[in-house]
Amino acid sequence: MRSRRWFLRTSGLAVGVLGTSQIWLRPATAQTPSTLLGAGRSRKVLVAIFQRGAADGLNIVVPFFEKRYYQLRPTIAVPAPGSVVGPAPTGAIDLDGKFAFNQAMQALKPLWDSRQLAVIHAVGSPHTSRSHADAQASMESGTDGTKAADGWLNRALPLSSQNASPLRGVAVGATLPQALRGDRGAVAVDDLAKFQIGGEASTILERLYARSADAQTRTRGSGMFDAMRRIDSIRQQPYTPTTGVFYQGAFGTRLMQLARLIKSDVGVEVAFVDLDGWDHHANENGQLQNILREFSAGLSAFARDLGDRMSDVVVVTMSEFGRTAAENGNQGTDHGHGGVMMVMGGPVRGGSVYGQWPGLEREQLFEGRDLAVTTDYRDVLSELVKGHLGQNPTQVFPGHKTRPPLGLLRDA
Repeated sequence: MRSRRWFLRTSGLAVGVLGTSQIWLRPATAQTPSTLLGAGRSRKVLVAIFQRGAADGLNIVVPFFEKRYYQLRPTIAVPAPGSVVGPAPTGAIDLDGKFAFNQAMQALKPLWDSRQLAVIHAVGSPHTSRSHADAQASMESGTDGTKAADGWLNRALPLSSQNASPLRGVAVGATLPQALRGDRGAVAVDDLAKFQIGGEASTILERLYARSADAQTRTRGSGMFDAMRRIDSIRQQPYTPTTGVFYQGAFGTRLMQLARLIKSDVGVEVAFVDLDGWDHHANENGQLQNILREFSAGLSAFARDLGDRMSDVVVVTMSEFGRTAAENGNQGTDHGHGGVMMVMGGPVRGGSVYGQWPGLEREQLFEGRDLAVTTDYRDVLSELVKGHLGQNPTQVFPGHKTRPPLGLLRDA
């Protein structure tokens, strides 16, 4: 008989693990929407977008009021709003007279203007490692650098009784990220269009799980095959995004799949999508603009595709750390510290840049080289976990003492 690994690979489904044990799927046990939220109320969804590679917050949300910014970056600084080079304006997109979006982020400006998008600047982890792997593991674990077996997004799922969707925690990608690992259960779906249940092999395996003498094994198997059947059912139904919405690139395709799952009412509560390619040590300008166009267009399409459902959806973006305040000798930047997060959605009190700005003078920089962190990323996530999902942040981020909320959500 073919292996379980082969079966998962051909089905397009990756599954959660409990600690380090090899478990196909830890079944989700949240309450059904009617019991959890009350009649007539929709399920709240929190989506985390991870920008892998250390996104350059200073060239994403530009502090154009800072003369020092242009001194530190003589060749790669984003021109101030209103700047014109050649026949067309080339400057950044003014947000509030102090900060501006990179020119490549035009697709997000309508969300800013409608106050559904907020920015948190000089945000990051107190963990000072400049290692991608260490910093990503720390941030996905929800710690200050301490290693953890599970992730913050998994802990943000409520523990409850039976009758829950096995798709309550979803990563759109080939593997289950650290953020979603843990005992609440989650699945990773790589490509809905290519998803398939493994025919005779799956039937045999399902029977083996059902006949197991171990109750936990039977439950886990039942949950896994339930998830697979739900995904296969969704895949077989044609999907057309909302009129006028077009998803582009691999990131857009992943967001389209997530929108499809949310709109299918299969019980998604938390979700994770990542976008790699933010590590720009050389020739940053062109590379950053390309990935920002994909990033911005994807988020804009996702919001427009969900339409009214965005009233129950909050999206948060993050990266493991920022980049050096000064450019290097290759027209790029190196691994830094403070960066930028964004929060998007119907419940968001948008149209504002949150956080304390530390300044860019040498004595204000972290270790004399990086944007300082004045807002802990866990304070941002805690506010969303509590205000949107109704969870206790101290259980999601153990040992972290949160500061007073920034006020990111309207009704929190």
